[in-house]
Amino acid sequence: MSRIGKMPIPLPEKVEVSVASDNTVTVKGPKGTLSRKVDPDIKVSIEGGEVLVTRPTDQKRHRSLHGLYRALINNMVVGVSSGFTKEMEVVGVGFRVENQGNLVTFSIGYSHPVIFAVPSEVSVTTGAEKGSPPFVRLECIDKELLGQVCAKIRSFRKPEPYKGKGIIFKGEQIRRKAGKTAG
Repeated sequence: MSRIGKMPIPLPEKVEVSVASDNTVTVKGPKGTLSRKVDPDIKVSIEGGEVLVTRPTDQKRHRSLHGLYRALINNMVVGVSSGFTKEMEVVGVGFRVENQGNLVTFSIGYSHPVIFAVPSEVSVTTGAEKGSPPFVRLECIDKELLGQVCAKIRSFRKPEPYKGKGIIFKGEQIRRKAGKTAG
């Protein structure tokens, strides 16, 4: 049995889960509503304030989908109840970031500013405090979408190992390399 798949998903207060006949799981909570289509072989049931995910056989395909859908449904429950937040830092001399609504402008060492339109489901705030690099804080109820947006922002200027400049997640450690040594 899958260790992740067999664990029940506890439902917090004010969170409702429903399973449609076409195996679409819908989760409603105080922060919003998320829905996802589940593979027809995987069975999702709600029993006593918990969501249970079961598989029909021990085939390799069913074993892999079992833990996957349990994790995805758990992320939906956590998202609509408390939401997800990621914070990124823009490290580099003269690097800046600012936003107007969902339009984020990065000045990250190119000859032009990089302008990125964040999806409407993701709320973005930017800022800079004295003594620390500028930051971008992203909040969303959908963990998958939040991760995709963070990966896209990071791709504008990946952190480099010699000086450590680039866009990094808060608290991330960059493995540094030694530069050239004088001969």
